[in-house]
Amino acid sequence: MSVMTEAQAEYLRERSLGILGTGRKDGSPQLSMITYLYDGEHVLISITRDRAKYRNVLRQPRVSMLVPEGRRQVIVYGAAEVIEGRERDRAIMAIRAHQGDPLPEDYDLDRFSARLDELGRVVVRITPERVLGEEA
Repeated sequence: MSVMTEAQAEYLRERSLGILGTGRKDGSPQLSMITYLYDGEHVLISITRDRAKYRNVLRQPRVSMLVPEGRRQVIVYGAAEVIEGRERDRAIMAIRAHQGDPLPEDYDLDRFSARLDELGRVVVRITPERVLGEEA
């Protein structure tokens, strides 16, 4: 059973800017502007290990994400996990393509992966468990 209507999924697919809510160490919320890709199943967000949201997700994987447009909005509640390695590489390539910045077909993928490692880049993958808003 899907937790999301087709209208909600379309809303998420058509956008790429949102606000990620994670839990800080003291229990208070932290909000971060993020770009994302909704791949039809998960929300994918590229971040670096030096960000608070990275530590927050590792400590408390329950997150929320707001995608507003004027007074319209979709809110996603779900479980987040950090992905690395080749799975991360594929996710980041998809995110870049969605943002209009695809890698050239002849690009050295090993070099790309090594550069992501060097930058400390990971992907937060959110599995939606509850979705509210934008029904029409």
